[in-house]
Amino acid sequence: MKKLIKGIIVLLSLGAVILSGCKKTEENAAEAYTEPLCSDGGKVLNIYCWNNEFEQRMTDYYPGYTDNGDGTGSIGDVKVVWTINPYDDYAYQNGLDEALLLNMDAPADQKVDLFLMEADYILKYVDSDYTLDIVNDLGITTQELADQYPYTKEIATSKDGKLKGTSWQATPGLFAYRRSIAKDVLGTDDPEAVQSALANWDKFEETAAKAHEKGYKMLSGLEDWFRVFSNNTKNPWVTDLDSATPHIQVDPGLFDWAEKCKRYYDNGWMGTTALWSEEWSFDQTAEGKVFGFFYSTWGINFTLVGNAGEEGFGDWAVCEGPAAWYWGGTWIAGARGTDNASLVASIMRKMTCDKENMVAITKGTDDYTNTISGMNEIAKSSYRSEFLGGQNHIALFASAAPKIDMSIVGPYDQGLCDAFKEAFTGYVKGEYSEEKALKEFYDKAVAEFPELTYDEVNVQN
Repeated sequence: MKKLIKGIIVLLSLGAVILSGCKKTEENAAEAYTEPLCSDGGKVLNIYCWNNEFEQRMTDYYPGYTDNGDGTGSIGDVKVVWTINPYDDYAYQNGLDEALLLNMDAPADQKVDLFLMEADYILKYVDSDYTLDIVNDLGITTQELADQYPYTKEIATSKDGKLKGTSWQATPGLFAYRRSIAKDVLGTDDPEAVQSALANWDKFEETAAKAHEKGYKMLSGLEDWFRVFSNNTKNPWVTDLDSATPHIQVDPGLFDWAEKCKRYYDNGWMGTTALWSEEWSFDQTAEGKVFGFFYSTWGINFTLVGNAGEEGFGDWAVCEGPAAWYWGGTWIAGARGTDNASLVASIMRKMTCDKENMVAITKGTDDYTNTISGMNEIAKSSYRSEFLGGQNHIALFASAAPKIDMSIVGPYDQGLCDAFKEAFTGYVKGEYSEEKALKEFYDKAVAEFPELTYDEVNVQN
């Protein structure tokens, strides 16, 4: 079903004839149209998400939003309906894809108005006709967007130059560690001293060995640091994207991740939990025995705080770690066919362009928001995070955010990253050779994406 939906969207996207936008400009004011891409007057605002993070942000930081207490909300006389499908197994994307396919002809109260996109698959929607141009269709100006981090706009810009999404977050990554464990292993929990002990991968490994001697794991599982490597690759996953035979290439940095995982696994320096599992979450509690976790901005305030619990407040800190990296980010998109275009634009403005509001989000939640000037001001201020033991982690994030580079992100990244991790897990655990893992990866890749090719000489049976 997943491949079918993807295929239908691509075909319809390529073949669609867009007659007009919903924002009238001087150039098109006199043009007649029969099928506007968006309109106003809807009584139900339908928002598609994969968790309740954005719902929380709307409840706390969008003026006039009322939580109805039954899973819905209200903005004036418009009812807000949240459709939340799980991220796992592509459930969110599949449900959204089916709804977007029918959105132009859907009954008014069932039209998708606004939906969220994640960095791993954002290009799938950015380069489709199912997302509105937020400048030309919704009327948000480039001046309003000027204070956002450039990469958050670049990744949401289609091949033909249309901005299709806007984000309230920037998502540089850091290494979050337990202060109490750092004191036991290194004799200090000071972020600068801990950073010195983790400044590169050799030092990180030395600390992992010391942690093991004290009865701790350096990491909870092999997925925990995959993105640190995948975000630092030099080559895109797929070359010749516009050709009839797009070609898979595996960056050497991913093999480096696999080799490090195997060494850590063999030496007992790393656990075996799966990302987002109960065991992984437990490792972040006060009873956990894991030195630290690679986390980005949203991960600290939305995930780690909850997993750590009250006993964890003050027992965590962050440092840069051995490499600069990023993780994800969430973009707001307007759906073609919405009948609440003005309200969608209002939400985008307030949540992603209003510096004062975004600074309030950061101070209220420890999230890192998409306002360059606002984050730099907080970085230089007396702001402190109670959860992080009084540390101003915004200063570290402000230093890391300008280094984010999404220039080689492609439409196949999520599927190929997942296939690579799955294929090489058996290699890390000693169940089969690296050559067999590579063969399994290629098999998974072309089964998922039959249009892709790979170099046979790289595979040894």
